[in-house]
Amino acid sequence: MMAENPSVSLGRGITPLQQMLASGTGALLTSLFVTPLDVVKIRLQAQRTPFSKGKCFLYCNGLMDHLYVCQNGNSCMAWYKAPTHFTGTLDAFVKITRYEGIRSLWSGLPPTLVMAVPATVIYFTTYDQLRDYLHSRMGNQGHHIPLVAGALSRLGAVTVISPLELIRTKMQSRQLSYRELCICIQSAVAQDGWLSLWRGWGPTVLRDVPFSALYWFNYELVKEWLCNWSRLDKATFMISFTSGAVSGTVAAVLTLPFDVVKTQRQIELGDAEKLRVTASKSSSTFLLMRRIQAESGIRGLFAGFLPRVVKVAPACAIMISTYEFGKTFFQKLNQEQQLSSL
Repeated sequence: MMAENPSVSLGRGITPLQQMLASGTGALLTSLFVTPLDVVKIRLQAQRTPFSKGKCFLYCNGLMDHLYVCQNGNSCMAWYKAPTHFTGTLDAFVKITRYEGIRSLWSGLPPTLVMAVPATVIYFTTYDQLRDYLHSRMGNQGHHIPLVAGALSRLGAVTVISPLELIRTKMQSRQLSYRELCICIQSAVAQDGWLSLWRGWGPTVLRDVPFSALYWFNYELVKEWLCNWSRLDKATFMISFTSGAVSGTVAAVLTLPFDVVKTQRQIELGDAEKLRVTASKSSSTFLLMRRIQAESGIRGLFAGFLPRVVKVAPACAIMISTYEFGKTFFQKLNQEQQLSSL
């Protein structure tokens, strides 16, 4: 139980605003480290199978998956079809940096941060607040507290961000002005009701909520075990980093079938927006999983295993270690301010 008490007191030792600053900083650093991996992946994919006009693909900045639609000409997404030829991942990193400039490794990042950073801030701050509240009510007996707090905080973040992501997809796929976008949203609400703004919410929740529950549950367990093994009262940066990588890997593997379904639904939704048709009423997630299993076997439900783990593990490690470091920094700052005021 050595690591759990400091975790609770740490959350209470800083303000919610400081938690938001710590999580926002962590989100930015995670995006800066992870985005180049996805940019290289997209460039290699586009080289093997060129994206046709109107074709959708997913872009990940380490925090969220974002749907993009291929455009013609000098659009904001023209970077994915630059002519350089690559022989592999390392060659892609070298040639992109040499011939296109190092900034090209972060192509497409700024627009995604508008939603990804606020979503991460909501998620992490809500988790800490919920966890501390549940600990204050139940004491240190509940090992299930991180699981519950993780699930509820992710549910809240997804619910807030889901309509914004749908609006961004509409705007980018149809190249609408803000006035046209407002008319489009009003039309969709008038036709299908307010719930139409949360289209695609279900598959996202079914992937992200179990992932978050498993992630935080395992993170707190691994962190506690490492602290006890190292005979430390508080987690160091490396303990947080390792715990984040391990728990992120476990959660990514166990929720991979939901990720496969969510990706397929997201692509279908983007295609529907591009073709300006109403997305068909899709079958339930579990029926879709059964269909994938019938067509591709169990392996179909775990497609993309290695790329997902390679992406998720470092993202989780960087995000949580930076976040914990930020909280520790603000806690020490607050303590120093309290001592100086005496």
